[in-house]
Order: sequence, then structure tokens, then C-alpha cells
Amino acid sequence: MWITTVNNGDWPNKAGLPAAKQQGQYRHLLDVAQKLNFNTVYVQIRPAADAFYPSRLEPWSQYLTGKQGGDPGYDPLRFLVDEAHKRGLEFHAWFNPYRASAQADRNRLAPNSQARLHPDWVHRYGGALWFDPGLPQVRDLVGKVVLDVVNRYDVDGVHLDDYFYPYPLPGQAFPDSATFKKYGKGYANIGDWRRHNVDALVQGLHTQIHQAKPAVRFGISPFGVWRNKSKDPAGSATAALQSYDDIYADSRKWVRSGWVDYIAPQLYWPVGFKAADYRTLVAWWSKQVAGTHVQLVIGQAAYQVGQPGAWKDPAELSRHVGIDAKYPQVGGEAFFSARDLAQDRHGFASRLLRDHYSRPALPPVAASTGSPPSAPAHLKAKDGELTWKGSGAAAYAIYRTPAKGPACIAPDGRFLVKVVGGDVHKTSDKTAKPAHSYTYYVTALDRQHRESPTTHGANVTKGH
Repeated sequence: MWITTVNNGDWPNKAGLPAAKQQGQYRHLLDVAQKLNFNTVYVQIRPAADAFYPSRLEPWSQYLTGKQGGDPGYDPLRFLVDEAHKRGLEFHAWFNPYRASAQADRNRLAPNSQARLHPDWVHRYGGALWFDPGLPQVRDLVGKVVLDVVNRYDVDGVHLDDYFYPYPLPGQAFPDSATFKKYGKGYANIGDWRRHNVDALVQGLHTQIHQAKPAVRFGISPFGVWRNKSKDPAGSATAALQSYDDIYADSRKWVRSGWVDYIAPQLYWPVGFKAADYRTLVAWWSKQVAGTHVQLVIGQAAYQVGQPGAWKDPAELSRHVGIDAKYPQVGGEAFFSARDLAQDRHGFASRLLRDHYSRPALPPVAASTGSPPSAPAHLKAKDGELTWKGSGAAAYAIYRTPAKGPACIAPDGRFLVKVVGGDVHKTSDKTAKPAHSYTYYVTALDRQHRESPTTHGANVTKGH
């Protein structure tokens, strides 16, 4: 689930709310994710060269207090991460690398905004301020901002969205010709140079993140069309804007080069849409990740539900997930965005839960090498509470089988009832039915989702 903060899209839904109100809203969104059996949130913590955490590099975000630089009185990011982990949810810190401000008036920015400290790093384009991706000092700033968060907070991933060079506006060129003249030597054209600039950022972040914390994953959710087949035989059978040519994001190259741990293309079109058919693009992206270690997560347009055309059918997204299930390369879905899932317009989210997400699911294993953690021990069930012993796990998975099961089983997703985040050694099962006998098993999970064998089973009869 994507949780947006820019323009107070999802959270907080209004700037200037008291901390307790902000926190209550966030908990509600996590409750929605849990109810739908989601396992990961992508939370936007740097929407526009600002910060949802105390930073020596950038000012507090205006979307917290209403004024950029205003201290909200607590550390939102620490709260955001801790609350997600309490629920067994992964937390991916979502950064926008190049948007310096969502509005163009520099005077509204804090004095320590990089756009005010270094006005020569920034261009006005489309009513917003954008960093120039061709400047080495801009790439250096983005790297420092990301690594500051990775080193200081217990995040599970770093996430970038589709904004690299800004989407082109009719008749308006991005004003970086002087930068190209200074740094573009050796490139045949400005497009190749711009793609190199974005590639350098992506490759550099992947290296830096894994050097700092190898278990932290790096993922990007690019625009859903790399190139059209009419432009490049390796492209998709589509007729849409192309990330390679229009925003200089060579997403296919990132996958083939192993510069991302997961890719979450934004396939925000319905089945049968002529210019960019959903089925066509799922098949194309599945082919791109085949044989690589890059995980494929399909970005879904929850915000479109109820719009004219195919989106009037609240079953459209459920149909998408059914298509995804036919491709073993698809490791899951991400939905944009949280408020749409919470609103459940026309019952689309309830339908997803009923049709596809009726049980919890563990994220795919994120490591190609390494050993799983040791199994928990001494599992006991008493008075509606499970307890066990273990150490050093990132989370524990709770399995429940009917009646009295064998002493030990292999983990089986059909019997997964919940995931307990953090190094916690007890939980309860509120979904068990009265007067029924069950056997429970617990496994330990590390940060890369490697799973231990199960504990020996604990038998219990749920009382009335």
C-alpha cells in the first residue's frame, strides 16, 4: 500500500493537526492494510526536498505543520516505522529524488531548503521546482539524504516513484541546456546524457544502500511503459508515453543490470485499453524479470475505481490480480493509494479481500544466498495466548491447523494466520472459533524473509 504525504494526499490528511491526531490517522491506515492482509507499506517521507524526520540536510515538511521547517514535536518517521513493525508490516521509506518543491515560490520555502541555499541547482518547470539531475552535487545530495535515513532508522526498504526528469509539458523544454553543455561531453544527444544521469543515481543508490545495510531492499515504481514496440523491437505492444524517451528512465536497464531489488511498474490501465493493455504489460514485465534476481510487484490504480469506462466495474482490480496469478514472475501487487483502499469505493477493496487476499501472506524471499534463522522453541498455548522462545528474528509467522496435528510440519501458507513483527514472543489468535481444537506452529523470519523450520506444535481447544 502506497501512503502519500505530498499535498496531504493520504497522511496526514491536513497540515497542522496535533501529533495525536496525525498518529491516529496513520494507525487507521495501517489497520486497513492489516484488514486486507497486506504485508508492506511504501510511505512517502521525502516528498519535495523536505523531511518527515529531524534532518541536518533538509527542513521539516510543510505537510506536517503547514509551514516548511515547522517542528511537529515528535519524530514522525520513528513512529511510522515502529507502528508498521508492530503489525508485522514491512516499511519502505519512499523518497522523491528530484522534486525540490511542489510549488514554485522560493520565498515559501524554509531558509535551509536546498532550493534556497543552492538556487543554481534548481529549475522552475510546470509550476514546481525541480533539481537538475545532471548536476553531480544533486546526485550527491540525494545519496546523503537516503543514507541518512538508512543508517538512522530501521527501514526495510528504500522506494523511489516514477518522477525522475519531470513529465514533459507541451512546448516547454526542461531548461538544462547549460548543464548539458558543461557535463555532456561524449554524449551524442541530450537524451542519452539525461538517461546516464538517472542511471548513475540508481546504480549509486543501490550500491550505497547495500554497503550500509545489506538487508535493506531498493525498489523503484517506474511509469508502466518502458518503450513502445513501434520505437524499439524490445518494447511492449503499446502506444503510450515512454519512460525511456520522455522522462529518461531506462527501467529495463535497471532490471537487467541488477540495480534494483524489486521493480513495481505502475500499470494503471484496464484490461483491453488499446494504448496500454493491462494483460500485454504484465506479460512484458514478467519477461523482463525472468532469469534475474529482481522481484516484480505490479502497481495497481486503486484511485481509478469508479472512473468512466472499464473502471466503473469494481471487479476490474480483482481481475488484474487474477491475471497476475498466471505469471510466476509476479511476486505481488502494490495499490495506489491508501485513502482509496480505506474508502473501499463500490466495494472494490472488499472484493480483493474476498477474491484473493483472504489469508495473510509472507513477502517473497529477498535473498539468493544465506541461511534461514533457527526455529523458535518452547511453544505453549494457554488461556488464549501463544508464547515461545527465540532470538534475533525480524518477525514470527503463526500457523494454525485444525484439530491435533503432527509434532512438526513444513510451513504452509494455507495455514498462516498472522505475522508478529519485531522480537516479540507472544500473541493471541482472535480468529479461532470456540469449541474447536487446533494445533499451532511458529516460524522465525529474518529481514530478507528467509523462514526457519516450524516449532514443535502446540495443541489447544478454544473454549467458549
